[in-house]
Amino acid sequence: MTTVKPRRLSDRQRLAWLRLIRSDNVGPSSFRQLVSRFGSADAALEALPGLTRRGGATRPLKITSVSEAERELELAERFGVQFIAIGESDYPPLLQQIDHPPPLVAVKGSTDVFKRPGVAIVGARNASLAGIKIARMLATDIGRQGFTIVSGLARGIDTAAHGGSLETGTVAVFAGGLDKPYPNENIPLANAIAEQGGALISEMPLGWSPRAIDFPRRNRLIAGLSYGLVVVEAAQRSGSLISARLAGEQGRLVFAVPGSPLDQRSGGSNGLLKDGATLVTEADDVIRALAPLVGEQVQPPRSWRKEALSDAAVAAIEVDAEQPDDDGRSRVLESLSPVPTDIDEIVRHTQLSTAQVQFVLLELQLAGRIERHSGNAVSLLESGV
Repeated sequence: MTTVKPRRLSDRQRLAWLRLIRSDNVGPSSFRQLVSRFGSADAALEALPGLTRRGGATRPLKITSVSEAERELELAERFGVQFIAIGESDYPPLLQQIDHPPPLVAVKGSTDVFKRPGVAIVGARNASLAGIKIARMLATDIGRQGFTIVSGLARGIDTAAHGGSLETGTVAVFAGGLDKPYPNENIPLANAIAEQGGALISEMPLGWSPRAIDFPRRNRLIAGLSYGLVVVEAAQRSGSLISARLAGEQGRLVFAVPGSPLDQRSGGSNGLLKDGATLVTEADDVIRALAPLVGEQVQPPRSWRKEALSDAAVAAIEVDAEQPDDDGRSRVLESLSPVPTDIDEIVRHTQLSTAQVQFVLLELQLAGRIERHSGNAVSLLESGV
């Protein structure tokens, strides 16, 4: 019988992928466009200066050097962290299903925890004792039914969720680098997660200290790693509601634990229930709702399936070799404004092909002149790079 070896990037590919994703103005979406367009991360890196010039950048793009990427890889090895590429067997399968999944994730701990269906539990940092108690109870009971509990290592509900599922398997998603746990008081908890069969995961560089704007990006991964997301105590304006919104946009189920109308910490979670979230008072409420989904085989999107590790195959994905001329670029730029505009509308207005419009938008994004929004929309920044 023939043994099929797991698909893996070569060391050279991994270095190039890390350089590309760490370069300025390159995110998961533009990373994939670049590799698809130019056939490999190496070729994309060579093309970046020309792209940014055509996009109208006023200064050179900061491209991560070989030595910088090698230093991060060395730091990762020192901390027991591995970089896993989309398409490799250890990459979290559910995460591949979201829009624009991170091409590389840093992981410390056991990757086996990603093979079980995930349930996210999030909520208030200043949680009540009752909220902490139910979050821990839900995490323990759901974990014992074969689910991995996912959360963000924050104080309060997150801490209770991780603590309740240490024995069964839990994943902590970082807003910064894996060598920068936040808050500091949860460093022992992070170590325990990695040592007891769980995993720590981040798409941010090692050495990166988390900023306020990094937490929504982290919340996107929390939702993406889970079939469903449970909110326990969330105020009207909170990160937990951002996680719930992202979960809904990703097609995940949203659950909420009801709370007292007199407690501001429950205003957001009670609002989710009014908007149609599934009410949760015990673990079985979550398990029964997820049972039909968990029985389905998880598949990555077609565009990354199998081809993800072959530079030549990636290059063949939806590539339009014809580049727009200067007139086409002008038409795309004239159609943009500070108000988010749907890309399909830009295609219809400019009468260019979708691939041509996407290529111009890629140039503008690398030049720091546009911002991408959910729902396939883009807007022009008032001042570019």
